[in-house]
Amino acid sequence: MAGMAQIRIARRVLTECIAAMAFPILLLSILVAPVSAPVVAETDRSRARWCGVETMPLKPSDHSWAQWVAPRLRSRSMWRTDLPVFVTAVLLSALSLLVAFFGFIGAAALVFSPVFWLFGIAAQVGPFTPESVGETLLAMPAGIVLGAVTTTVLTGTSFLRDLLLRAFSRSRDPDLLAKLEELRTSRASLTAAFEFERQRIERDLHDGAQQELVAVVMRLGMLEATATAAAAAAAADQERIVRLARQAQAHAERALERLRDTVRNIHPRELSDLGLIAAVRELAARSPLRVELTSTGDDAQLSSPTANAVYFTVSEALTNISKHAGVGSARIDLRCATTDVHVRVHDDGVGGARIYAGSGLAGLRERMRSVGGNLEILSPPGGGTLVVASAPSEPPW
Repeated sequence: MAGMAQIRIARRVLTECIAAMAFPILLLSILVAPVSAPVVAETDRSRARWCGVETMPLKPSDHSWAQWVAPRLRSRSMWRTDLPVFVTAVLLSALSLLVAFFGFIGAAALVFSPVFWLFGIAAQVGPFTPESVGETLLAMPAGIVLGAVTTTVLTGTSFLRDLLLRAFSRSRDPDLLAKLEELRTSRASLTAAFEFERQRIERDLHDGAQQELVAVVMRLGMLEATATAAAAAAAADQERIVRLARQAQAHAERALERLRDTVRNIHPRELSDLGLIAAVRELAARSPLRVELTSTGDDAQLSSPTANAVYFTVSEALTNISKHAGVGSARIDLRCATTDVHVRVHDDGVGGARIYAGSGLAGLRERMRSVGGNLEILSPPGGGTLVVASAPSEPPW
């Protein structure tokens, strides 16, 4: 515990020294304060997290600074939160510059005063100028004390930054509240989506494989009864036995196929063994649609959660096309990069698709958001449907 406290103090002193060196840049950024304020404020939130303070980043991980700053400038929270934090950063960085410069340089001059004396230099620190070797030796502990005081003042300055950051952030930042509300909504949507998925699996097993297996059991019972009653079976009875056996075999084969489909829908083996591109290619080959697939890049860098989210997005999109679009073909464009993945599924069907609460697409959108991605649907009536999904290669968590 003591070691962690020392590490955090060292981080605070280090960040204050960095802030002191960055003071000239902060001073120049005043000329473009409306643009620089959100950047400085978000950087200060990152500094606080690094020093052990719980703060929530406002910039989404999949947004560039330009994408985030532009709408931020039009929000009231930029004036309520970011601008005060920016002004505080400039003032406290000026203080840190003065304290660090004079404190650490003065402490070094006092500690190394005997060395300077050997070279004929009397190191002056403020009003103190050593006039003998004894005074230089006495200056060494004073230098250590001055260094400790400087470290303490810089640490206090860092705590003052945290205090003011929390004070300005408590002013009911609408962007922060909106993000919290989005997290609550996303959690509720994921819960509903998981419940929907469990019900779907139960329904598939009950209506699919279970019904086929019941039919197999019944056919085998009839087959046993017929075989028992036909000890001296006539040709007609033998044909009936063969027919029942074939029916039981057909039901068993259908049950096995439905079980395979259900297991594949839970997690396809191709995705784990061969990767996203190969799994999507297999998905397209099994689809009743004529699928034109274009894939570029390497999927080796994709994490398992991201690959799963993209795969099931494509699967759900193809299922919706075959059920609702009224066409027999679809196009998939899959692009994998080292940092992210993008997929587009398009059809020329009737359009009019939308995401509503409890739907499969709503669950997929929340699944994409859970890995730091997003899902959008463009589906004007009569103009076909375009499903666009993107996500970082590694989730932000």
